[in-house]
Amino acid sequence: MAHIGIIGAGVAGLSAAWELIQQGHQVTIYEAGAEIGGLAAGFKDTGWDYTLEKFYHHWFESDADLLRLADEVGIRDKIVFPRPKTSFWENGKHYQLDSPISALLTPLMNPIEKIRFGFVTLYLRFTKNWQWLEQSTADEWLQRYYGKTLYEKMWRPLLIGKFSHLYNEVNMAWMWARLHSRTTRLGTYKGGFQQFLEDIAAKLKAKGVTIHLNCPVENIDRQADGTVQLRTKDDIQSYAAVISTTSPRLLLKLAPQIEGAYAKKVKALRSMGAVVIIVSLKQQLMTDNTYWLSLPAKTPDKHKNPFPFLALVEHTNYVDKKHFANQHIVYAGDYVEADHEYFQLSDDELADRFLATFQRVNPNFSKDWIINQWVFRAPYAQPLPTIKHSGNIPALRTSIQGIYWASMSQVYPWDRGTNYAVEIGRRVAREVMEDLA
Repeated sequence: MAHIGIIGAGVAGLSAAWELIQQGHQVTIYEAGAEIGGLAAGFKDTGWDYTLEKFYHHWFESDADLLRLADEVGIRDKIVFPRPKTSFWENGKHYQLDSPISALLTPLMNPIEKIRFGFVTLYLRFTKNWQWLEQSTADEWLQRYYGKTLYEKMWRPLLIGKFSHLYNEVNMAWMWARLHSRTTRLGTYKGGFQQFLEDIAAKLKAKGVTIHLNCPVENIDRQADGTVQLRTKDDIQSYAAVISTTSPRLLLKLAPQIEGAYAKKVKALRSMGAVVIIVSLKQQLMTDNTYWLSLPAKTPDKHKNPFPFLALVEHTNYVDKKHFANQHIVYAGDYVEADHEYFQLSDDELADRFLATFQRVNPNFSKDWIINQWVFRAPYAQPLPTIKHSGNIPALRTSIQGIYWASMSQVYPWDRGTNYAVEIGRRVAREVMEDLA
C-alpha cells in the first residue's frame, strides 16, 4: 500500500482519491479553499435548503464517467435530469433552439438554411473523427459548411461571446465536442453540486482519506530516496507520489523542478477566466421559463454589444425555487482573459454593469427586485484549444518521476466539465498505480 498526496479537492482530486482507495492505497488531499469543490463549489444563503453553485453547472445524460462514479459511491439516485428550455437572443426576442424540432421551427433560419443546419449538425453529432476537425479553426470550418449567412447570424456571435478577440483561433474539434454528445435533458443533484461533492467526500473519509481544508501547498519536490516531499505552511510530508489538479501556472510554481520540454508545453497553454454575477430576485426574470439564454456578441468589444456578458441563466427555471426560499436565482456570466477589466472592477461596479441590461430581457425589471447578490471570479476557467491542439497537451506524468498533473487543460478534445474531471482524475490515479507497481 502506498501513500499518495493530492493537491486540490475539486472533482478531479476527489475522483483520483476514489480510484486509489479502491485499490487499497492511502490518500491525503490538500485544499487551499475553505470548502471542497474548486470551480464546482457552492454556497447557501439564509433559508435555502439547496446549495447554489458559484459558477453555473449542469450535467448531461451522456456523462458516463460521472454516472459510473455516482453508482459506485451509491448516490446515483440523487441525480435527476429535468428538461429545461434553452434559448437564443436575437433582436430583442427569445428563440428556443435546443432540439431538432425547435431548429426546424425557428424563424431565425430560412428553409434552405434549416436543411443545411440539420445535415451539418447531424454529421457533427455522429462523426468520431475530431482529429480531422482540429486541423481547422471553428471560424473557417463553420463558415464553409454552415454557410456564411448562418455563421454570421449564429455561430460567430457565440464564438466571440465565449472567446472574445481570440474567437478565430479556436479549433473546430472544440465545437465538435460541444455538439457531439450533449443532451437536451440536463442533470443536477438533489441538494446542489456542493452536496454532491460533500457526499463523495464523506464516503472518502469513511474509507480513511484525510482532507485538509484551508491548507495551500507551497512546494512539491522529488527527494533523493524517490519520495515526493509536499510542503505546506505548517507541515512537511513525504509521499510515494503526488497528483496536482491545479492550474498550469500554479503547477510550475509548486514544482520548480519541472523544466525542459514539459515545462515549455505547460507554459504555452492558454485559457480564459470566468466572472459571474448571481442575484436572488423577488420575481421571475425570464417569464417564458427559459433556463439558459445565449446572448450573441457582434464584436469582441463588450461596450458595443447589447449585453456585456455571454449568458443569462435563470437557475430556478430549472431547479424549483422552493429550494431557495421561493427566490428566483439568476446568473449573468462571461469568459474573459485574466487581464480583462472585469477582474479589475469592484464587485459593485461589475454587478451594476451587468444588471443595467436586465431590462432588455424583462422591461419590468427593477433593482427593487434584488434580495441579494454575489460576484465570483476565476482567472483559470476555460482552456483555449488552437489548431492541432492535441500535440500541445502535456502528459499526466510530468517530467519529474512521482509528480503527476491532471487539469481541465488536459481533457481535450472535450470541453471542461464535471464528467471529464471525473475521467481525468481516475485516469491519472491509474497511471500512478501502474508506475508504483
